[in-house]
Amino acid sequence: MSAPSRTAGPNRRAGLELTLALLIGLGAWTPAGAQPAAAPAGVDVARLDYGLQPRQIGPGAWVIEGAVADFSRANGCNIINTGWIETPQGLLVLNTGPSRLYGQQQRAAIERLSQRPVLQVLNLNLHPDYFLGNQAWRDRPIGALGGSIAGMRAEGKAYEDNLFRLCGDWMQGTEHQPASQVVEPGLWPAGARRIELLRLEGHTADDLVLIDHDQGVVFAGGLVFADRVPTTPHANLARWLASLDLLEDRLRRLDLKALVPSHGPVRADLSGLAQTRDWLQWLDQRLLESAQRGLDLGEVLRLPLPERFAGWAAQPAEYIRSVTQLYPRYEIEALGDVTAGTPR
Repeated sequence: MSAPSRTAGPNRRAGLELTLALLIGLGAWTPAGAQPAAAPAGVDVARLDYGLQPRQIGPGAWVIEGAVADFSRANGCNIINTGWIETPQGLLVLNTGPSRLYGQQQRAAIERLSQRPVLQVLNLNLHPDYFLGNQAWRDRPIGALGGSIAGMRAEGKAYEDNLFRLCGDWMQGTEHQPASQVVEPGLWPAGARRIELLRLEGHTADDLVLIDHDQGVVFAGGLVFADRVPTTPHANLARWLASLDLLEDRLRRLDLKALVPSHGPVRADLSGLAQTRDWLQWLDQRLLESAQRGLDLGEVLRLPLPERFAGWAAQPAEYIRSVTQLYPRYEIEALGDVTAGTPR
């Protein structure tokens, strides 16, 4: 691209960024002509019933799977995987969903299946569907990593407002309630059951992973997505990739029975982790090469996507969001390299 075109690029980009921001914000976006997403089986929109269906994935380990989709009123903005672990002393609940209503229905579903007390609720990161159901658990200890709690406090009201806009009546009565207890990495006191809390980073600045060493069950939080495009509003791609390497190393030494991603199907292998790594490496390379070629934001967004990603959920919305958010950093770095005369 010629120098005059590059000079004009920031103005074109600013206009495009504004348009995209108005169109997609932090939530769902549907291409022109596309049909709205159908409600998942079990969801009753009229009755505001999430139809939560807990599923046992190992001895004393349960998951409640969200829709493999983007936020929508049809799915009640329920796209998160939540769950719980049973110990002799009581239960450890993981993530509380996108709304007060979800938290209430989650709690009722758990109490139908277990008479043991809930000892601890954990929010695995700062994103809204990990903690906006905390109101339903306010009488229980709710913990998260320190950086996640700080993020919940700083951004909770914006999350709340955005999901009200996206999800409508599903959000009735929801007020953000950040976790109040800072949890530390290490073994969680669960009697004879060896449960480890592992701190990693990259999807956000503080990503909590739970590893049940005895049963081979892992709740990977936002570090792993399966059959869905990863989200990047707080991402550092290099740190995320480094964390995936560390996590894979740990899991290859585990008799893995179930890997629970933040979004997407639960599997007994590392395919979700491999998919996430593949996407992040590809996205990083695309943005790097595009910046080095001098492409503006609109040109990057018009580039075709590889066929292997075409069938993933939240496509192309998450690609648009990620490029819009991340690409300016690559442009600045590439411009600095050119100015300094040092090829990357």
